[in-house]
Amino acid sequence: MLHSEIVIVGCGNPLFGDDGFGPAVIEEMEKLTLPDNVTIQDGGAGAPHFIFNFLNPEVTKKLIVVDISDFNAKPGSISRISGKDLKPGAYIDPHSWEGTDQLCRIRDQIDTTVILCQPSKALKKGDADIDMELSEDVKNAIPKAIQVILETIGVDYGTTIKCIQEERQHGTA
Repeated sequence: MLHSEIVIVGCGNPLFGDDGFGPAVIEEMEKLTLPDNVTIQDGGAGAPHFIFNFLNPEVTKKLIVVDISDFNAKPGSISRISGKDLKPGAYIDPHSWEGTDQLCRIRDQIDTTVILCQPSKALKKGDADIDMELSEDVKNAIPKAIQVILETIGVDYGTTIKCIQEERQHGTA
């Protein structure tokens, strides 16, 4: 696998409702023309464990992790956390993987950002009552997350985000 300067990884399982946010963002971003130095990757539910396989500190300068997390906000709210601001317990994915420790280990070598979306219903381990699709609030947060990601990597997003929003309204996205 070749390593990129900028790596964007979507975490989550699309079979567990809002947990599929990270992969849904990556799916939308695959429709975009991004600079050659950017790799986008749907890491699935195992992403927290495999993110580091996508990185080479000699090449990779920026890592962006996209996931859901319950941070007590309005459903669909987006939060951006700089790797420099990560503290233990700041980001725990719905599968109880505390990613902070590993992300803190690399933050001095690789500029790290975590983009989180507040789910409509916080997932709990062993929860049997799960929808198989994203909630409307989380679905509607995808363009905003992409806007934040593109801002973070320095790509002009104005036209891109407008097109994604229009496609969603017309049901073609």
